[in-house]
Amino acid sequence: MHLEFKRLTQIEPADITALNNHPKVLQQMPLGNPDFDDEKSCSWAEEKDAQWEINGYGPWAFVIDDIFAGWGGLQKEGDDADLALVLHPDFWGTGKIICDEIIRHAFDEMHLTSITILLPLSRKVSRFITRYGFQPDGSVNYDGVDFRRYRLFETLR
Repeated sequence: MHLEFKRLTQIEPADITALNNHPKVLQQMPLGNPDFDDEKSCSWAEEKDAQWEINGYGPWAFVIDDIFAGWGGLQKEGDDADLALVLHPDFWGTGKIICDEIIRHAFDEMHLTSITILLPLSRKVSRFITRYGFQPDGSVNYDGVDFRRYRLFETLR
């Protein structure tokens, strides 16, 4: 498996549209809507890429064996760097490899002291959360949807 991290603007809008409208993906994203088209995908990718200029970090596009597999990485949420991961169902088995790299980047290259991950209340706490050492850290509400926040401290990984 050959994994590449690219900017979202390097991905064909139709591929972003297909991912962000995929019914199985939307089941995992309570803030998602099946209203993406190629024009919206272009502006969305530009907004995501702009986070790199504003914050010094942002989400990537994940390309596996030359196929767009999904997007994610670290996004600024308040004062936190929040880990996001959205993969096409065909690539759901690759999440650990990708998360390992995101976490390594957060602590070894960015020298962050902690990162967060948000899970909607509708999702069970996955083995991913406990395996990496994320700890409960309150809750937040975005656009009327409640999320549990978990935090991973650099010293506990």
